[in-house]
Amino acid sequence: MPLIKDGQVRQDQWRHLDDDEALPKDADAVTVSLARWERNETELHDWNGRLGLRLDSGQLAEQVGDTAQRFDLIMIAFPAFTDGRGFSTARLLRARYGFTGELRATGHVIRDQFFFLQRVGFDTIELADPAPAAQWAEAMTEVSVVYQPSNDRRVTIPRARWQTPAAAE
Repeated sequence: MPLIKDGQVRQDQWRHLDDDEALPKDADAVTVSLARWERNETELHDWNGRLGLRLDSGQLAEQVGDTAQRFDLIMIAFPAFTDGRGFSTARLLRARYGFTGELRATGHVIRDQFFFLQRVGFDTIELADPAPAAQWAEAMTEVSVVYQPSNDRRVTIPRARWQTPAAAE
């Protein structure tokens, strides 16, 4: 499936393994489900390629915890655009567990969510249809100020007000 990464359409370089599929000898980057990771952690730790983890919407950051650093990619599924659990999971993986690898949103995401996905730490979005890729840049410029601090470290309105020369008087 096509991806939006850094505002560009890209092809997925990862191989997504089923739970019963053997580790391939010819792939350098694979993803596994959380269930497979929990069952085969030792085998997967010994694998030399890049390793990614797939989380369903009901699987939370706490289930990954400090092992998040072991992964080069974590994919978080959105079964419907109304299911916001993936936003919380992404934010916690970045802020609480220090995940620095690629964080990918998969499933049903819509254009109106692009900006907010980026704010909580997603850097890649997997799309069934590449058409929204053109809308990515537009969506990223629609919001020019923010109120809440987030992973993107943008200056919030309250902080900006305190940093103005008028506030020092």
